[in-house]
Amino acid sequence: MRYLDPKADLTFKLVFGEHPDLVISLLNALLPLSEKEEITQIEYLPAEMVPENPLRKNSIVDVRCKDKQGRQFLVEMQMVWSPEFKQRVLFNASKAYVRQISATKRYELLQPVYSLNLVNDTFEPDLKGFYHHYKLIHMEHSDRIIEGLQLIFVELPKFNPHTYSEKKMQVLWLRYLTEIDEKTRQVSKELLDNPQVSQAIEIVRESAFTEAQLLGYEDFWDAIRVEKAFIEGSHERGMALGLSEGLAKGLAKGLAKGKEIGKAEGLAEGKAEERYAIAVNLKKQGLDINLIQQCTGLTTEEIASL
Repeated sequence: MRYLDPKADLTFKLVFGEHPDLVISLLNALLPLSEKEEITQIEYLPAEMVPENPLRKNSIVDVRCKDKQGRQFLVEMQMVWSPEFKQRVLFNASKAYVRQISATKRYELLQPVYSLNLVNDTFEPDLKGFYHHYKLIHMEHSDRIIEGLQLIFVELPKFNPHTYSEKKMQVLWLRYLTEIDEKTRQVSKELLDNPQVSQAIEIVRESAFTEAQLLGYEDFWDAIRVEKAFIEGSHERGMALGLSEGLAKGLAKGLAKGKEIGKAEGLAEGKAEERYAIAVNLKKQGLDINLIQQCTGLTTEEIASL
């Protein structure tokens, strides 16, 4: 039996954008929610976050929904990391937050927006953890929080079920996203024993997709490969340009420093020769060595050798 990778655009939206019970399970497992705050029911919302400025490109999230309390949840699967992704996430979450209110509503009625972003790339290489939670807190008193936006980023390549002891469902969903792909021939019993994860695995069976869907799936991976190649090529070009500029600047600086040192050394040598010439003349005139030494600064041995 062959499976499709659940991280692909087609499969991810099919699993979590059309099955409320599965996205609820995923959100409860990966969001920083207490037991009292856990989601019990959701309603899907349009995924397109159209900016007010028509000249700007539309921004689309993979899954957008809200629960019966009015809290909104944005879920994105990002295959390739880029520096501007964080800004896009913040834009989408902010847009969802401000659109809750109209002229007739009060600010205190605004409900929190949670943005869950699963990234199949490493973007925090200096940090050990794979889970990054952002919210508005007081810099000196971390218990003082401005409620509203919470952004969560998960670095999937860093996740290893053997080195983390998170909640059971968190581990199972992250294993589902990192272990299931086209190479999978046998699924772990732990994944199959969980009804929700097992359902998600069943959804991504290759035999469940039409030929047109499979072509679209392959096109998605082709686009990802092109995007990665472009980013890597841009990085390499940037490195080469930086190295070239660095070498040019280093050479120019070295030449300038060399000229400066050479000039100083030349002046020093000239002054030394001048002192020696004066000492020779004074010695020819029969002046005392001690007097010559005072006039030129040369040692008695240097004067005697002249």
